[in-house]
Amino acid sequence: MGWTDERVELLKKLWQDGLSASQIAKQLGGVTRNAVIGKVHRLGLSGRATPSKPQRTVFKAPRPARVATAAPSAPRRIAEPAAAAPAPAPVRYVDEAPGMATVLTLGAHMCKWPIGDPALDNFTFCGRRTDEGPYCCEHAQVAYQPAQAKKKSGAAELARSLRRYI
Repeated sequence: MGWTDERVELLKKLWQDGLSASQIAKQLGGVTRNAVIGKVHRLGLSGRATPSKPQRTVFKAPRPARVATAAPSAPRRIAEPAAAAPAPAPVRYVDEAPGMATVLTLGAHMCKWPIGDPALDNFTFCGRRTDEGPYCCEHAQVAYQPAQAKKKSGAAELARSLRRYI
């Protein structure tokens, strides 16, 4: 639909009334919001009587009412603690013999040292109790080796390493 003289006059009136471009487009019918904005700029309509108002109102959640205290020096009551939830069932550890835990029976405080070939059916984990970390004391000693001190490169070490290339 084109811009007739009547539609342009209605556009000017609605723009001066403070309606948004979307609201004007709905009232005119057959034009988009962008078409209204373009026509407003081509006509040079910049000033408005009132700023455009959003179509829907924004609702804010009401604030909870403040409770006035009777006497500021009065001691406050401390709420009694809620009933404690029952303690979770303790994790059953596999016997202290290594190699009894499977992926399905492996718990949080059980040694996760793999035993065997993962491709075979008899693959298991150590399963012994751990104090901290993923491995029991025995497997932690194997997994965490102390850093080795670097050898001092002496003349004999240099000669030995050069013999490989000669």
